[in-house]
Amino acid sequence: MTLAWYGHLKFAELKWFSKLGIIAIILISWGIALFEYMFQVPANRMGYKENGGPFSLIELKVIQEVITLLVFTAFSVILFKNENFRFNHLIGFVFLILAVYFIFKK
Repeated sequence: MTLAWYGHLKFAELKWFSKLGIIAIILISWGIALFEYMFQVPANRMGYKENGGPFSLIELKVIQEVITLLVFTAFSVILFKNENFRFNHLIGFVFLILAVYFIFKK
């Protein structure tokens, strides 16, 4: 979803892409999101405890959010050179790791 939501901000630097209107940008983003959903929905379905998977609904959501934040951080630092990863961001990630620990603690 990171590419669908934020990729168009970087793609605007491409000559052909910068000429597209908002409707075209939305349709491209929806196409990317559809592709990502084709993986996310089955993964949630298979991973859910009531469907034979190992995770509760809350655990699935926490996994999804942590993965999203990790991907977004890598995406923003690699593609957007004007974004900096600062010490307070690192502290925030430490708290996220603690949150995951407490969510999964039985």
